[in-house]
Amino acid sequence: MRYRTFSLTAIWLLIGINVLLYIATSINSFINPSHQDLFEALFGLIPASFLARPWTIATALFIHANIWHILGNMITLYFFGIYLCRLIGVRNSLIIYFAGGILGNILYILLGPPNSIIIGASGAIYALAGALVIIIPNLRVLLYFIAPMPLWVVVLVFFVLWSIPGVIPDVAWQAHLGGLVFGLAAGYFFRKRGRYFL
Repeated sequence: MRYRTFSLTAIWLLIGINVLLYIATSINSFINPSHQDLFEALFGLIPASFLARPWTIATALFIHANIWHILGNMITLYFFGIYLCRLIGVRNSLIIYFAGGILGNILYILLGPPNSIIIGASGAIYALAGALVIIIPNLRVLLYFIAPMPLWVVVLVFFVLWSIPGVIPDVAWQAHLGGLVFGLAAGYFFRKRGRYFL
């Protein structure tokens, strides 16, 4: 396997924007408890009002509900992001990230409850995970930093836990599915090119 040269700048920039917006939403909620959901209302994606606020299909990727939401997403973005950047380059990785996230949000518009709101980068991160699963499915990773297992098993476990309706409430499985499917397709495309992989 041959690694491409890359820079962490883009991944850190994504993480930085997400963290800064989370801090801003938290400060706003603390100062103005009555406006607690202001950022979600402005930048979160609501299927029923998407045509009136089309920017939310992208901005929703940068808003997170709580500390555990953003912490889990940013840790995963860091590890999956740097590995995929090494394999296919920063530009291609960012395309997969944003296209997967937006496709996931489109699927949520089509299949999700019309008046619900979706926030978070999970769809985009599932796209990175899907690409890695196709390119290097047997990469050994530590589940919860403890149990070593193949990447495809970890992604499958998390997809089931965080995506199957009813297992965990209030999870946008539609966005997860859309991102993952796009990532799998993108991974197949890059694997077929064959220059960077085993």
